[in-house]
Amino acid sequence: MSGSRPERREATAPPTAPGPAGPYSSAIVSGGFLFLAGQAAITPEGAIVRGTIEEQTEMTLANLAAVAEAAGADLRDAVKVTVYLTDIALWARMNTVYARWFDDPKPVRTVVACELNGFDVEIDAIVAVRS
Repeated sequence: MSGSRPERREATAPPTAPGPAGPYSSAIVSGGFLFLAGQAAITPEGAIVRGTIEEQTEMTLANLAAVAEAAGADLRDAVKVTVYLTDIALWARMNTVYARWFDDPKPVRTVVACELNGFDVEIDAIVAVRS
């Protein structure tokens, strides 16, 4: 691959959220944005939190916010969010919790129904980093 490399990337992984479950970073800051890996309802120690979709969504967003904060950012500055649900029928209940976490204008969002490994919701985001 030739050419110059993009601006330096910085990874972050706070102790207040679960760490990566594979060969990836929890978050990367690059080009004025913070790219947050998907988070789920998992404790910082790695235990899956069982419960309602509302409880799982709340924990998932708390984890995402913790990773953003560790990188010096704020989840309220999200510009793009992707929500993965095991069942699209859970959308309205997830959405009630989700709406409380973001200021207006809300970030753009995609919701995808898919298989997840032991939980009902996973959420990733791209956050604008304030300079």
